[in-house]
Amino acid sequence: MPAPNEALLISGRKQRGADALPFKIVTGHGVFVMPVISKATRLTLAMQEAEVYEDCYTKQGLTLSVQAVIAFKVGDDHESIAAAARRFQGDQGQMPTLVGRIFSGHLRSIIGSMTVESIIREQQTLADAIVDASKTEMARIGLAVDSLQISSIDDKGVGYIKALAAPHQARVNQEANVAQAAADRESAMAQQESVRHQAEYARQTAIARAQYQAEIDQAQQTAAQSGPLAAARAAQEVIAEQALVAQRNAELRQAQLIAEVIRPAEAEAERIRALARAEADATKLSAEAAAAQDRIALDQAIIDKLPEMLRAAAEGLQGANVTVLDGAEGLNSVVASLAAQGMTMLDTIRNGMRPEPAKPGTAVAPITPKSVA
Repeated sequence: MPAPNEALLISGRKQRGADALPFKIVTGHGVFVMPVISKATRLTLAMQEAEVYEDCYTKQGLTLSVQAVIAFKVGDDHESIAAAARRFQGDQGQMPTLVGRIFSGHLRSIIGSMTVESIIREQQTLADAIVDASKTEMARIGLAVDSLQISSIDDKGVGYIKALAAPHQARVNQEANVAQAAADRESAMAQQESVRHQAEYARQTAIARAQYQAEIDQAQQTAAQSGPLAAARAAQEVIAEQALVAQRNAELRQAQLIAEVIRPAEAEAERIRALARAEADATKLSAEAAAAQDRIALDQAIIDKLPEMLRAAAEGLQGANVTVLDGAEGLNSVVASLAAQGMTMLDTIRNGMRPEPAKPGTAVAPITPKSVA
């Protein structure tokens, strides 16, 4: 039974028909082969490669070294299998060599009609033209081309291709430099932005860490101070309560002192003051009574002495040269004056002044006589 990528060729039996093949082709299923009478061989239908490396002349007369790779296989139809079997059944390794020769000729022919610029720019067009040109020959030998790829084109050190590429390369380099500069600028901006973001994140992290640490420290300090603070509050409450108790005791003691000491003392003082006032009043009355008695005695003594005083005054007038005018009226005035002087002396004595008695022959007071109109 042939493999999926093989064709089984059975020969040895005479095939019927004028165009009958000298062998029978079997694909995709098995077949019984009679030993001795028939012979079976295999033809590969797998994909194969042929490589072409050829020096070609362009339309400008420049020599180009072109390398290409052709992927081919035996056709799937019986005609292609039969054509390939007739040519390669004895030596299937000749397929890549023959394909390479066929494509070398077509490659030289087509490149000779093209310029270097078109060859470089239109490599796929070149490959398609070569495949189209070789289809008839490839079909005649039972082969089908799957693809052709131009792998390299070289001007053999002339420098033409490099010169053609120089302006483009310069433009590409310039664009690459511009693009690289833009990329570097964007990269620098991105790095700076990243640095700023990192710095901002670090700042926010530091702030948050400091806030967290401050909260932790505050909580620890609060926890550490809660015990002493509670004890201090309790002590303050105890002291306040003791102060209230002491104040109540002081108020009670004050009330007791007022009731036991001050009130009796005030009563005693009031009693003493009343006694003192009474004694003072009695003393005053006694003094007033004594003073009244003394004044009465003094007045009596003065009254007893008054005639003697008047007599002494009269005796003093006896030796005086006195002229009395107006007759009886003038004399009465003199007498009245003497009486007035006596009363004055009486008042002076009463007020505590005791004048010395007038000596005989001395006038008690000058008497101014009235002139007669």
